[in-house]
Amino acid sequence: MEGLGTALLLAAVVGSGIMGESLAAGNVAIALLANTIATGAALVALLLAFGPVSGAHFNPVVTLVLAARRDFARGEVPAYLVAQLAGAVAGVVLAHGMFDLPLVAASEHVREGASLALSEVIATFGLVVVILLVSRRKDGSAPYAVGAYITAAYWFTASTSFANPAVTLARALTPTFAGIRPIDVPLFVVAQSIGAALAAGLVWWMERGGAAEESST
Repeated sequence: MEGLGTALLLAAVVGSGIMGESLAAGNVAIALLANTIATGAALVALLLAFGPVSGAHFNPVVTLVLAARRDFARGEVPAYLVAQLAGAVAGVVLAHGMFDLPLVAASEHVREGASLALSEVIATFGLVVVILLVSRRKDGSAPYAVGAYITAAYWFTASTSFANPAVTLARALTPTFAGIRPIDVPLFVVAQSIGAALAAGLVWWMERGGAAEESST
């Protein structure tokens, strides 16, 4: 189920990028807006649908952070990572198939530089913080919070908030609006890993602070 959810997410990301660009008549802002709305809406729906089944991580760094916190069975991590990557690639293939494009083709979309690396650190940091803190509420609000954050991060980060190594690797296989050059992938993945680690560290520190306050009262 984790692989299927990730595939549908990538189909939404890449497919809406193709559709948005084809209808925007060269207006990049309109294309990005279309891509953003479709991705955010699909993410909320998929989190609601797959959350009770697989946890709906759809993201290797989320799986790794949850496992490090012992909120997820560490023995299941390899299977989840494989499913997420395979699902992401399958989603790109599905999107290309829907729009009658070659099923796999390397991207030439340049995404490089320190500013984009910083953007990915911030995007992933914020995503993981939102997931860890909002999921504690147990009120079903996490899918909406995550969808809202990604929708916003598309616009407030220079990188348009990939925030997901599996998504990043798969998007190197599409020459369309959502693509990223294969040579730029390692920078994004390293930045995403740093952002996730910083987020996990912050939430751990917050939780330790809360525990200390409770023990002192």
